[in-house]
Amino acid sequence: MNPEQYVQQKAAASGSSFYYAFLFLPRPRRAAITAFYAFCREVDDVVDEVSDPSVARSKLAWWQSEVTKAFAGTPTHPVMQALIPHTSAYAIEPRHLQAVIEGCQMDLEQTRYLDYPGLQRYCHLVAGVVGEVAAQIFGQTDPATTQYAHRLGQALQLTNILRDVGEDALRGRIYLPVNELQKFDVKAHEILKREYSDRFTALMRFQAERAHQLYDEALALLPAADRRAQKPGLMMASIYRTLLREIERDNFQVLHQRVSLTPLRKFWLAWKVQALGRL
Repeated sequence: MNPEQYVQQKAAASGSSFYYAFLFLPRPRRAAITAFYAFCREVDDVVDEVSDPSVARSKLAWWQSEVTKAFAGTPTHPVMQALIPHTSAYAIEPRHLQAVIEGCQMDLEQTRYLDYPGLQRYCHLVAGVVGEVAAQIFGQTDPATTQYAHRLGQALQLTNILRDVGEDALRGRIYLPVNELQKFDVKAHEILKREYSDRFTALMRFQAERAHQLYDEALALLPAADRRAQKPGLMMASIYRTLLREIERDNFQVLHQRVSLTPLRKFWLAWKVQALGRL
């Protein structure tokens, strides 16, 4: 298996909504975003799949070193071998990849966030920076598009957090800010035990409204000149916002299940943005 086949398999196997947004890109851009997405999956999987934190830290340290070596001209991992040929064309820098790794390291160091600004820092690293790189690959021409990409990344990540509250609880993690749990009188042990309550529903509704506001802000920040080039990001906005509405429609029943959209529905939402320009 060559590096290109490896990253393609990594991206497709994840079953992520991102994959549907890549389908409509021209081949060079699709190859670049697929390699970058595979890198993000690799480092994220270290946190989710390695049970020993010390081993996970060692693996992430290896990735930090691999990024440095790859940009110096000696990549050894197939993901970096597939990504490096695209870095100059799309202004991908070591700091972008190191930021993603730093975000994954945060998952090893803390399982709670005291307030929303603390959570925003995490979302910036694991999603905002990813949005910035993706926007460059998609064909950004206006510098203001970077701000849109960061805001959209935050919206997507908060939607992920709401979807995965139950799964994260099984790993002992709660991403919902501590001071907001206190505001709604939701106890951490209730979430860890995956217990529903009207208080939990109110907390989740508050978080969902914040996510909707982030989507609205992101779309308002997108310069008209880049709207066509940024269609893949708009596809992601459509898919994830539809998922958020499904979670709301299901009354935030996320503690015992993972709410998801079917592959056909994701493809339809992506196609609608591509063909009709509608979210």
